[in-house]
Amino acid sequence: MANQFIKKLGLSKDTLFNLILTISAVLLIILGVGFFLSLFNASLVSLKKFGLSFFAKAEWDPVQEEFGALPFIYGTLLTSFIALAISLPFSIAISIVLGEYFQKGFFAEVLRYLTELIAGVPSVVLGFWGLFFLVPIVREVEMKFEIPPYGVGILTASLILAFMILPYSGSIGKDAMRLVPNELKEAAYALGATRWEMIKKVMLPYARSGITAGIILSLGRALGETMAVTMVIGNYHGIPENIFSPGNTIASVIANEFTEATGEVYLSSLMYLGLTLFIITTVVNLIGRFILKKLQH
Repeated sequence: MANQFIKKLGLSKDTLFNLILTISAVLLIILGVGFFLSLFNASLVSLKKFGLSFFAKAEWDPVQEEFGALPFIYGTLLTSFIALAISLPFSIAISIVLGEYFQKGFFAEVLRYLTELIAGVPSVVLGFWGLFFLVPIVREVEMKFEIPPYGVGILTASLILAFMILPYSGSIGKDAMRLVPNELKEAAYALGATRWEMIKKVMLPYARSGITAGIILSLGRALGETMAVTMVIGNYHGIPENIFSPGNTIASVIANEFTEATGEVYLSSLMYLGLTLFIITTVVNLIGRFILKKLQH
């Protein structure tokens, strides 16, 4: 049926495939530009009033219509990079275990299923888990070290994020490890390398671009996470004093206050925050692509 349709169009399969790819790329560009222009247009009121000082101001006062994004940018970057640092050793360990030690078998299937299950859990469910399980544990730790026992805060949000992004970096890293040619591994063994030396000096360098791609993907996931972070970060409109203090992210403040934004400047400022998050995510992805190109050479 498909072949008959292609013949009626008078196109070869390669030409049709290239046409589909071109149309898809054009649609993605249109969507990206459309997102940016929509957010930019909705942010114009705030953009004209505050300009670039919006990124340097720490005040967020809807009553006086004074708004600044600095605490939320700080909170977004801080939670995302802490989550990345926490999840990185575990994601690499999962990549090595599933990519080399247990490629098949019952244990591999169980671990793969659990990884996919975590990736599929709704963020609101993870938020409830964090609120009722993780927050009390963090509060107990804070009390032992004589830290104000908020329970909620930057560290708790980072732990939730680390748990959420782990399947993404781990799965991509595992696939990258399995692409290492057997000839390279056998050559390392022939030279007298142990299994760990082979993994360290052959597999990890060969798969580093794939592992890096997984890390970048998981970072992008962490930057935009909303519901789970909103439930455990504390929603404080100031710059956190330390990682145990409550804070806010761009996504969490938009989720909390969008329905309450009645004033034109207030609503525009929230849209300006959305535009800021869009720009941050784009910049992170561009930096990631640059790093990947460097690693592939």
